[in-house]
Order: sequence, then C-alpha cells, then structure tokens
Amino acid sequence: MPSNRGLRSPLPLTAILSLSLAHSSAATALTAIRQYGSQILEASLVRRQEQNSTVVAAPISIAPSQYWDGIDGPWSSFALQVGTPAQNVRVFVSTAAPITWTIGADGCPPGFVDNCANSRGFLFLRNESLTWIQNSIFDFQLEQNLNMDTNGNAGFDTATLGWQGAGGPSVQHSTLFNVASDVYWLGAFGVNPQPTNFTTFTDPQPSFMTQLVRNNSIPSLSYGYTAGNQYRLNKVFGSLTLGGYDSNRFGSNNITVDMYADVSRDLLVYVQGITSGSTNLLPGGTISMYIDSTVAMIWLPTDACKAFEQAFGLVWDSTYNLYLLNSTQRTSLVNTNPSVTFQLSANETGGDTLSIELPYSAFDLQVQYPIVANPNTSYYFPLQRGNNTQYTLGRTFLQEAYIIVDYERHHFKIAPCTWNQNAIQNPDIRAVRSTNSTRNGSDSNNSSGVSAGLIAGVVVAIVVIIAILAGILWFFRRRKNTVKRTRAELEAKEAGGAAQHSSDAENKPFISAPMGGELGGGEIHELTAPHKPFASEMESPHNKVIDPNKAGYSEMGAGEEYFGPGKGFAHEMQGSEGPVYEMVGSDVHEMAAEQVTERPKGV
Repeated sequence: MPSNRGLRSPLPLTAILSLSLAHSSAATALTAIRQYGSQILEASLVRRQEQNSTVVAAPISIAPSQYWDGIDGPWSSFALQVGTPAQNVRVFVSTAAPITWTIGADGCPPGFVDNCANSRGFLFLRNESLTWIQNSIFDFQLEQNLNMDTNGNAGFDTATLGWQGAGGPSVQHSTLFNVASDVYWLGAFGVNPQPTNFTTFTDPQPSFMTQLVRNNSIPSLSYGYTAGNQYRLNKVFGSLTLGGYDSNRFGSNNITVDMYADVSRDLLVYVQGITSGSTNLLPGGTISMYIDSTVAMIWLPTDACKAFEQAFGLVWDSTYNLYLLNSTQRTSLVNTNPSVTFQLSANETGGDTLSIELPYSAFDLQVQYPIVANPNTSYYFPLQRGNNTQYTLGRTFLQEAYIIVDYERHHFKIAPCTWNQNAIQNPDIRAVRSTNSTRNGSDSNNSSGVSAGLIAGVVVAIVVIIAILAGILWFFRRRKNTVKRTRAELEAKEAGGAAQHSSDAENKPFISAPMGGELGGGEIHELTAPHKPFASEMESPHNKVIDPNKAGYSEMGAGEEYFGPGKGFAHEMQGSEGPVYEMVGSDVHEMAAEQVTERPKGV
C-alpha cells in the first residue's frame, strides 16, 4: 500500500508567511496589551496608594470667639492660642497681613484703660511660653500707605486657631509679633500667604496659611470671610473658613476679580459708582479700592467725602481726623435710615457689575479712648479722606459683603451676604481644591492616566489578532478536508490494487499500520533468517496475525508489554538473551546470515 506520509509535508511558503505575519502581529498586539495592562495596574496601585497614604484635607471653619471687640466699633473676633502652655487671646482677621500679632504686657501700662487686658483681647506674655523663640524688634511693614505701620517683638511660637479643646488648626513655628502700640487695639490673624522677610530676602519665613497647606491641614491657599454685624437678625458673628467657604453666607450673584500684581494691594476691585438713592456719592468716577479687613473704615477721595458730607450732614473734625456725630445728628440719620450702594466690577468701565448695599446701621458706630478723649466715647461715621494710594474698603464694607480669595488661581470673588437665620446657623462648607490636586478638572475624567491613543491601538491589535486567527483556522480546516479527500482516493486505489494482487498476498503475513498512521499499510518484506527467531517488535506467540488496533495493544516499554486479555506478555528485545530472528518472509527470501548475538535495542 502506498504511504500517505507526503500529506504531512512542510506548509507551503504562503502559509509560512501567513503564520509569520500572524505571529508578528500577535506579538505586537500582545506587547500593546501588556503595556496597557501594566499602565492600568500601575494607575490602580497609585490610586490605591494615594487612597491609603494621602487624605485630601477638608476646609476648616473657624468658630468666632462669641465676643464683640474693638474701640472703633463692635467687631466679631476670633480665638487664638499662643505659646506653651497655651495662652488664649482674641484677634481680628487681617486679609492684608501675612503675620499674626498679639498684644504684649507693655500694651496695658498702669492706669491706661479700665479692664485693659480684656479690652485688648487678652495679653500674650511671651516670657511665660516655653516655646517662644525671640528674634528682634521689627516693623510690620503693613498699612504704610495709611500711616498705620507699627513694630513689635518678632519671634516664633506655636499658634492654634480656636479655643482650647476646639481642635483648631495649629502651626508650631509660626511667625508672631508681640506689640504694645495702640495703633491696632486687638491682635490679628493674617490670612495672606506671602512669606515674611525680617532682614534679607534670603530667608523667607512661611506664613501661617502656607504652613497649614504644607501640613495638609487645609486643601488650598484660600479662604472665605465676612465680618458679621450686630444690626442683622440676632447679631450675626463673623465667618472665617480656611481652604474653602460657607456657601450659606452669600447668594448666586457675585463677580470674580483677578488679583492685582502688587502683592501689598492684591485684593483690588474697581468701584464704578457709589450712590444713596438718586445721589451720586462718587462724582469723580471710577476708582480702584483695596479690600482690607485689617482696618475698620472706608477711605475715599476728598470729593466723594464732600458728597457724603452734603448728603448726610457730616462734619469733619480736624482734631481727631474723624467724622464725629453729636446726638442730634445721629438721631436724624437713624430715623431717615439712608443706605449706600457700592457698584463693583472687575473692569474699570463696562463689564459685569455687582451692587453691595449698606444700610445706615452699618455706619452707626462708636469710637472710644484712646482714639478720642473728653469725652472718651462718641458716635462717628467710618469714612476717611484719602488719596489714590489709600482708597480702601475696610471691615465696615465687609459687614455686608462675603469674599472668597483663591491665592493659587490668583483671583477672588465678591458677593452680597444673605441674611437667612437658618442658613447662617447651618453652615454649608465647600472646599476650594488646590491647583496641584490630581482630582481636579479633567484629571477626574481619566483617572487611570491611560492615553486614548494606546487604547485605540490595543483595540485595533485585538481586531487584527481575531482576523488572523480566523484565517489560520479556515486554512487548517481546508487543509484537513483536502487530506481526507486524498486519503479516500488512495484507499479506493488500494482496494482496486488488492484485487489484482490477492493471489500474491495469500501466504504473506498482514502488517497493519502503526498507531498514529506514520507508515502506510503496504506490503513489507523482511530478510529471511536461517531458522525462526524469537519475536522482535510485536508477535503473537502462536504466530497469528495481530492487529494492534483490535486487541489492547500497548507500546513497548523497558520490559514486558501486555498484548491483550489472555495473550500473555511479550519480552522486549535484549541483545544478551540469545539469537534474534526476523519474521518469516513471503516470496523474497532473506540472505543467509550469521547468528546475531547482540543487536541494538529498538532496531
């Protein structure tokens, strides 16, 4: 029978090229998939590590002290702990200052004022603090344009916002000034993040705000603030939020203003108009004004001040440089209750504008000794004459306005306060995210960090792999069908040939094809030995025809193999066991041979 070994010949060149292309494309695709999976895994591990090791800080709402302080009006103050052990003091908020200052022991000399320490928000005695680090005496370099700069003992100490036990934010090496001057009656907590330079610009000291961000105590260099007032509802305390704002303290009407390049006047806004009813109180037109909670009063051009004088019957007192009011004037203004509206904008002309209206109650304030003497108290209108470097909106203005200052984005928002008792009592604190936050903006839309191009490449590669695999599968199926057809044709030819040679094959033993189909089932003739040998390969002990496909055939091992049920065992050929005989041939006789005493195993 002819052999069909030729059906297992090497693949054609085109098939080899197709497989090579498939392998190359698959390798490229798998590389892309591995890269994609690696990036996803890495991004997942980074996110998990960030979640486990880094907690994004929440904004902190600083509770007011519940006190009304000051000698130029009743202003809502905030509690501050300084030193070790902690000493409690009350301070105002300074939107202009990068430092914190307190009142020292020299601020209350004997006979100065009654109950001086409490009036000045309590004193910080630096010699009683174990952690005070003295530097030297320096000027504030603050409010120099208003002629309100002063000096104090500068140093470093631990500072914590809020009363003891409140859990407020704390900084251990905070820049502090301890003052005796009455230029500022109370101390102040500076929310400006600019560093402080004492002698040179080579050793800047970080601000309290900056250190809070570095310590991950607040999410960003930002704050929300309003001064509060006594004339609304049941007296509304001030509101200060670090790293965010209280959305319940203002409405949707607001403007956003880019910060001014001069860091000493960064919160600069254009005032396009000031009116009271139909009266124009800003006859000179638009001016730029600095928002500054450090001071109480409002500084305006002289012509604007004269317009206020005519509208409200004010008289300038040159002795104290104030608009003092006698009882008659004050009663008249309270009864008529005029309001003043400031029209603000981010632009000098045109653009969006915002109106902040102040009722007369916002201006109905008192000053006390040592600002005035004989008498030691008086009502006054908080207005000051100034030049173009002094125009300022102080705490009087911030009784009705809420500001959100974002130093990382270099802009701030202004909005009129809302006066809803329930909303005020239930703050809604919102965070201002840092510009360095990975969860900002578009980052949140693609947190894995995997590029769109890589994803598209992986998808294309997968499609190519599927197409190539489908082609290979089709090729092998077609080849298998071809093999079957060819094998069937060969079997048909064999059947025809067997009829012609049946007489020749009668006395020849039948050799079936080995399992696995390696050799064809054609006639096989061996050389004849001089006498009958023992069985090599597989042979029935009774010289019968054995078909390994029919009777429990097993491959030869190193020893005995089992032929089938009841057939016994056959011994593997061993060269040392005696002569080896081949099977009896048919028509062609084997040449005489010597007795084989040793034959390699497996031959």
